[in-house]
Order: sequence, then C-alpha cells, then structure tokens
Amino acid sequence: MTSTDGTDGTGNTDNADNTAGIDGIDPDVPPSGTGCVECDASGGWWFHLRRCALCGHIGCCDDSPSRHATAHHAETGHPLIRSFEPGEEWFWDFTSGELYESGPALAPPVSHPADQPTPGPAGRVPANWADTLR
Repeated sequence: MTSTDGTDGTGNTDNADNTAGIDGIDPDVPPSGTGCVECDASGGWWFHLRRCALCGHIGCCDDSPSRHATAHHAETGHPLIRSFEPGEEWFWDFTSGELYESGPALAPPVSHPADQPTPGPAGRVPANWADTLR
C-alpha cells in the first residue's frame, strides 16, 4: 500500500509485492451491498460510503449523520477501510491514522453504482442535508 508520503509505511517506496498478507485486508470478500448496512436497515441516509477491507461491511463516512464505518471499526477492531465512492481508491488505517492513496485490489464491485446519488440513497436524503453534515 502506498501512503500519502509515497512510502509503504516502512519507508520502502518499492511496494509492489508488499500487499500480500496485510493484516486487516481480505481481498476475496465482496462488499455487503451498495449502501450503508445500518442506514438501509433504519431508513437513514449517508454522505459518502466506506468499505471494511476485512469483512466487506459498507458503512457511512464520518461526515454522515450516523458515522457507521467508524462505529464498525470500534465494534470489530477491523483496522482498514477503503473508499466505496466511484473513482476513489484510497484506504484509511484506523489504528495508525495513515491514509494510503492505493492498495490491493478488492473483490468487486469497488464502489456503489455510479447512478446512486451522493448523498444517498435517493428518496431518503432531507432537503437540508448540507446543514446536517458533521
């Protein structure tokens, strides 16, 4: 994985083969769905989506009203999330506070459907959504 400072967290910039066996990542697990698991269950809405790199749980970001991705980390200890937004490949390590520009390929799909609005989902976002973001 490549951090924002160009290293792989060990100072090594040649990290092409350093992603195999990274704790906290299971590249074979698909995402849990196309939206935040908890928001979908409760009828809530989200701003952006995050994917647990270990179990595939989709949760909403910390700018969302309910912050389910961070809550998932707190409940499970799973350390890494990947953006679940179209065109974004970054990972965040909750344990180290490190942002990685990229990392290993995860099972598809790699983002929510492109026609799913942000914020979303359609029909559940309040008209004053921007005033309610954290």
